[in-house]
Amino acid sequence: MRLWLKILMVLGMTLAILVPLMLIRGVIHDRQAHRQEAVRSIARSEAAAQGIAGPVLVVPWTETIEVEEKNANGEVVRTVRRDGESGEWLFFPESLELDGTLAPYTRRLGLHEVRMYTLAGQLSASFDIRIPRDLDPALPRRIGQPRLGYGIADVRGLRGAARLQLDGIDTPLLQGQGHRDQPGVHVQLPVPVAGTRLALATRLEFELAGAEALAVAPLAERNRVALSSAWPHPLFNGAFLPVGRSIGADGFKAAWEVSSLATNAQAQYRGGARLAPAALGEQGVGDGLDAIGLSLVEPVDGYAQADRASKYGILFVLLTFVGFFMFELIKQLRIHPIQYGLAGLALAIFFLLLVSLSEHVAFGWAYLVASVACIGLLGFYLSHVLRSRARGAGFAMTLATLYAALYGLLVSEDNALVLGAGLLFLILAAIMMVTRKVDWYQLSPGGTPRAP
Repeated sequence: MRLWLKILMVLGMTLAILVPLMLIRGVIHDRQAHRQEAVRSIARSEAAAQGIAGPVLVVPWTETIEVEEKNANGEVVRTVRRDGESGEWLFFPESLELDGTLAPYTRRLGLHEVRMYTLAGQLSASFDIRIPRDLDPALPRRIGQPRLGYGIADVRGLRGAARLQLDGIDTPLLQGQGHRDQPGVHVQLPVPVAGTRLALATRLEFELAGAEALAVAPLAERNRVALSSAWPHPLFNGAFLPVGRSIGADGFKAAWEVSSLATNAQAQYRGGARLAPAALGEQGVGDGLDAIGLSLVEPVDGYAQADRASKYGILFVLLTFVGFFMFELIKQLRIHPIQYGLAGLALAIFFLLLVSLSEHVAFGWAYLVASVACIGLLGFYLSHVLRSRARGAGFAMTLATLYAALYGLLVSEDNALVLGAGLLFLILAAIMMVTRKVDWYQLSPGGTPRAP
């Protein structure tokens, strides 16, 4: 009966340590939320995640109608009026090419660094369209002032004066996209004649600052986007992956080619979708519009890694308590529940040390310092609890191996499952090897010993 009470006590202490572990995970999530708020604060004061859509040519029109009205003499007369149904024609480019270089830099708010960039780009597009003919030449439509607009998610990010060339001629830009009150820039064009063909070559040179992420909507029939940067850790997301990429320690280069047949961006744009500043955490994908997405990410996010590490906390505590139990079982040592609890709290405090240190130093160094501190404390404490310096050192070496294995799991995200499964198998195998000759019946008072 005493054996089963001890087993229940170990399980109870393991569950009790879940409380501080959950509290520590709550602290990690709070710190993550604080960083997101820092990103939002910098985005409000400088520039948010950026998106580019266009150019789109918008041509307003108003129908001319003929109505019958009574004059002053009561006679019915036909009157031509130009206030009939109105609308806008939307024309998308035949081809679109964006070539740009992202220069990364950082902004700091308190303990938090936010990745920013400046995009120096050239956006070239060509139009070959025909203005619709009048259905009735006797009642011609009234065509309004055409607007060629570029959608920019956060126009505060524009640096200097953007330069727009129409057929090689510099043309001044106006505020606003000129369509649906969306942010961006636009230019007004001469009023065309119904039925005429309009061929136009555009080139926009600009410098645009943004936070962490960039999205480009492929609105043309043929879209080509080529981006490069000195940042060595890009994340390609959005609706399309690059057709070619090269990533190295000196940065990356990537190119996308998207046909209008492969995207619903034009239909989505006609339906009112827009490319707004991306919601934080969504990595720059536009709201409603298919978009090419790119984010400048950190290879090791301290908060994310600390959160992943804390998920293994209960496993560390359970394995430590099982080790204590083995010593009690094999060496006939008595370990008090308070000693179990103190050792478990030391293991839990490791994760709090890890997240706090990772706010000041690189994650690898934070992990090393936190693990050395906890292993050293436990090794010193256990040498007295287990009544042997050799046992305390052996237990500390076992913990060091576990911490090293956990670090391997954290940095090898793609192989985390197979490494974790292999680690659990080895631990179970070790426990089975150590206890293979234990007579569990003899350890239970009143139990029947096994037959020799």
